[in-house]
Amino acid sequence: MSTIRFVTPDGLPAFLAHLSQNGRRVLVPVEKPANKRSVVFEPWQEGKPFTMEKATVPAKEAVLPQCETLVRYKKTKDPDNLERVTMSLDDKPEAQPTVVFACRPCDARGYAVLDRPYLKGPYADPYYKARREQLAVVTLTCGSGCNTCFCHWVGGGPTSPEGSDVLMTEIEGGYVLQAITPKGEELLANSSLAEGAELFHKAEAARKEAWASLVPAPNIKSAPEKVAARFTDTQFWQDQTDRCISCGACTYFCPTCYCFTITDEGEGLSEKGGRRLRSWDNCMSSLFTREASGHNPRMLKAFRMRNRVSHKYSTYPENWGAFSCSGCGRCISNCPVCVDIRAIVLAAIDDGTDDKKSTDK
Repeated sequence: MSTIRFVTPDGLPAFLAHLSQNGRRVLVPVEKPANKRSVVFEPWQEGKPFTMEKATVPAKEAVLPQCETLVRYKKTKDPDNLERVTMSLDDKPEAQPTVVFACRPCDARGYAVLDRPYLKGPYADPYYKARREQLAVVTLTCGSGCNTCFCHWVGGGPTSPEGSDVLMTEIEGGYVLQAITPKGEELLANSSLAEGAELFHKAEAARKEAWASLVPAPNIKSAPEKVAARFTDTQFWQDQTDRCISCGACTYFCPTCYCFTITDEGEGLSEKGGRRLRSWDNCMSSLFTREASGHNPRMLKAFRMRNRVSHKYSTYPENWGAFSCSGCGRCISNCPVCVDIRAIVLAAIDDGTDDKKSTDK
């Protein structure tokens, strides 16, 4: 059996202090009282309150910052030949050892989705790779789902270990922590947490109870083929997108979306130099696919929604064998006009030949 430990709620700060040793950053969920209350991941600080609630936004920035510098560059003129310019580049990735603490299984599966294109394609992204290698994920299993959660539709679940290094389950009086990977073994073995093997059966019981609380999932295994078959049905996508206001919230709150744009800023010939930035972008933006010629293949929001849904449920599965959606439901709960991607996928599947009533956990 893997390493099992137990910690009480009062012992969590000491455990976080242990995780933060040796310059490691520990990202924890923190409540932000604002006009709309939210829970976001922020670096842990001793004495600073944190929460074990599900975060409003995933901790995607741990591996894919909202904006990052890819290259710093500077051009220097040769004083003896002013037509000759040399350029110096600094493209060393910036990566700090990081632990994401108390994210949910859907968030951890998000890292697994991002890993495939960024690490397993023809070329590994060095910036993502550097941060991913230094990331450890301590995941809190869910006790039950909410009305926007659908992780079990897409191959996950409230206790899914995919993407996690340590799986933490709440039981009476505290939390049972189970190492999933060698990285997780190291985190737990070097801690001062109490042995938890004798309590593991309680964690297993809590996990079974979480599964039992879920509403049965429809069978969407045919989604890749059925969504692709709808690709040229413009009326279908227009009907599904009528309410959408193209704000892009669905993509920014998503743990699996990874579209970005590249910009340069600064002056390469100045002493300060310049830098190339990679920033989050989203395929729901009307200008995202505008080409240098001015042509835009996705002028209609229906085409942009078609791209988003097709990528998650058809083209990504075709390339990588899994949905590019972890079923966290944030795109639904944060949509200003309540567009529900589950309804779009089910409508795409519904051509009268599928048995949607069958279940598939």
